[in-house]
Amino acid sequence: MSVKSSEPVSNRLIESLSHRERHKTLACGELVDLDIGTTLCEPDQRYRCVYFPLTGFISLVTAVRGHQPLEIGMIGNEGMLGATLVLGMRTAPLRGVVQGSGSALRMTVPKLRRELDNSPGLQRTLNQYLYVLMVQLSQTVVCTRFHEVEARLVRWLLMTHDRAHGDHFHLTHQLLADMLGVRRSAVTIAAGALQKRGLIGYARGKINVLSRKGLEAASCECYDAVVDDYTRLLS
Repeated sequence: MSVKSSEPVSNRLIESLSHRERHKTLACGELVDLDIGTTLCEPDQRYRCVYFPLTGFISLVTAVRGHQPLEIGMIGNEGMLGATLVLGMRTAPLRGVVQGSGSALRMTVPKLRRELDNSPGLQRTLNQYLYVLMVQLSQTVVCTRFHEVEARLVRWLLMTHDRAHGDHFHLTHQLLADMLGVRRSAVTIAAGALQKRGLIGYARGKINVLSRKGLEAASCECYDAVVDDYTRLLS
């Protein structure tokens, strides 16, 4: 099961709008590059812009003192960064960091607020997406607490594969360890097991997905739970 869209890649939330509302929303934004490692928002700081990814993807991370940031959500062309603005909240609840380079439609907060006031379709779509995002965040917490590292790694690879729009992407063991909140050695063991089974190829930080079906079979139920909610509400 996948949330990937067909080429050319566009943002699925915007594409779900009526022709008129889609045109208006696109006219309010500007196309920008997403560069790996760029921090787009910080917790408890005001949003300056929102982002509708087209080809890149963004990690939502949180941190406690003395530990590396832990990823609890991911946003690709199925969503947007800044969805909590629809609730009237001006500050970001989590850090947003670009983990996959690409492009996005960027919109200032005043322009988004104006469009929300004038576009019932956009308001409805973002309300539904916010619900899906909450499910993703809560499912990630459950997965982190109860599931083994290998199943969690598979879920993360599937989510990345959905948003990378290709079978190849760059992920170091250290980055994977940080995102999953485990030791690097645990990721090395888990990735090695997946490679032995012919599900992925891994060398020098480059991952090649060899068997999408195999990864789906090896994943815990958390991946399907999030995709099912998205499909039910937003497809």
